[in-house]
Amino acid sequence: MTHIDTLHRYLFDNYQVRGELVQLQQSYQQVLASQAYPAPVRRLLGELLTATSLLTATLKFEGHITVQLQGDGPVSLAVINGDHQQQMRGVARWEGEVPDTEKLADLVGKGYLAITITPFEGERYQGIVELGQHSLSESLENYFAQSEQLDTRIWLFTDTQQAEPRCAGMLLQAMPNGQNGDFTHLEALTHTIKADELLTLDAHEVLYRLYHQEAVRVFDPQPVCFKCTCSREKCEQALLQLGQEEAQEAVKEAGKIEMHCDYCGQHYHFNGADVQSIFNDSPTVH
Repeated sequence: MTHIDTLHRYLFDNYQVRGELVQLQQSYQQVLASQAYPAPVRRLLGELLTATSLLTATLKFEGHITVQLQGDGPVSLAVINGDHQQQMRGVARWEGEVPDTEKLADLVGKGYLAITITPFEGERYQGIVELGQHSLSESLENYFAQSEQLDTRIWLFTDTQQAEPRCAGMLLQAMPNGQNGDFTHLEALTHTIKADELLTLDAHEVLYRLYHQEAVRVFDPQPVCFKCTCSREKCEQALLQLGQEEAQEAVKEAGKIEMHCDYCGQHYHFNGADVQSIFNDSPTVH
């Protein structure tokens, strides 16, 4: 039985190559629960969630990473945000008929992949690459080739056919002092992984099947979870920024103010008394 919602990092004793393996179930289902996504969008979100978890694990500091797809296709936006604690949330926007395909260009159209890294201390960084025609993993590999000049290979799998959807992925990356032949050898071994193996088997069994002739050091696993950062307090801050006059006018027109979180589906309601209380209690509004 696989350990769900867990990320494993590993190193090879004899090669300057690092690896990661992540398997997700509950966090993926919570991302999907906020909206009635079409099947191709569900698959895309699974790949994006898996990829973000793998990329987040490459951060060597405390902070956030956002991986965003944006284009002119039926799926105009898909985004996952994660932090160094592997706390994830995500959302997608689509319009009209979404083709039942796994080809990225048919879903997102012509667009770009943006990766934004925001450390708690230090400079914010954003890297942007054009979307690859075929897959998200292709686009991410292009990003690493351009931004870090490190050989990187990514495998992403989803299974939305089961009652409990799940997704999984692997990342293999050459370290700065690595030999190209080392990476090529390990890439060939890793490429033999099958979707059903990575989605259903225990991570240690997967690693043994792939690398049983290699010396592999596997670090303690890190749990991955869904966590939305929305709150009633943040909604109140948004109303304060809107201003008392406009907030009260909105209540007058609709009887209440409704605010909805796309990430988790939570609804927040504010009636006239709530709005009045927010502005009465704010030290900045006097």
